[in-house]
Amino acid sequence: MAPLPDGFSYAEWNATYNALSFGITAMGSATIFFWLQLPNVTKSYRTALIITGIVTLIATYHYIRIFNSWVAAFEVSSKDGGDYAVQLTGAPFNDAYRYVDWLLTVPLLLIELILVMKLPQQETMGMCLKLGIASALMVALGYPGEIQEDLAVRWFWWKLSMVPFCYVVFSLMIGLSESTSKQPSPAAASLVSAARYLTVLSWLTYPFVYIIKNVGLAGPAACMYEQVGYSLADVMAKAVFGVLIWAIAAEKSAVEENGKLLAK
Repeated sequence: MAPLPDGFSYAEWNATYNALSFGITAMGSATIFFWLQLPNVTKSYRTALIITGIVTLIATYHYIRIFNSWVAAFEVSSKDGGDYAVQLTGAPFNDAYRYVDWLLTVPLLLIELILVMKLPQQETMGMCLKLGIASALMVALGYPGEIQEDLAVRWFWWKLSMVPFCYVVFSLMIGLSESTSKQPSPAAASLVSAARYLTVLSWLTYPFVYIIKNVGLAGPAACMYEQVGYSLADVMAKAVFGVLIWAIAAEKSAVEENGKLLAK
């Protein structure tokens, strides 16, 4: 991990502090909500909802670690009632927690979407395997560039990670379009489409945040934009996406229960 730049203003430090705190709150409360909703969906969709909660639980843990590492890296003080001064303590800021988190949660995010769609078993296994491997490869290829200051090296690893990234986005937008139309109700199909588009939209944020340091921004401002950008994207990709997974599971559970009642 690259050392933090010196010269943070209180506003820059505080914006990152609050973004990380927001991440902890959003992920933690989402985990509680998802698991409390388990009895309200049929058994067919509980695995997807359990995985949804596991994703946000993993994210909660890592956001707590990132938050604590951020706090430990700085000393914030005010003398004689003046403005707050921000100084580095010399302790490292361990941003690698983000990549550990993504390596675990990004494949699970895609798997939960595939599971809640309830595709044929062979198609489910194939899609989970292909998208899981591609997404893990995307994260693994991104990390070597993230810890580099050399822009040429950062661009090299960014381009490599974009190869599996584009494959996953293509699979979500094109590969699953036919399966979306086969959902048991128009509401379920609409929710699945929303989940696919939200995934793509939130994922498109990450490559642009990644290249913040590649396009002229540097120092504390670049670090702040990077941390805030990643935090907001994570909440969208995990907590908000998880709410859509729950909504799909609830809608399809209701359709199946109504079908059973009509059959009787």
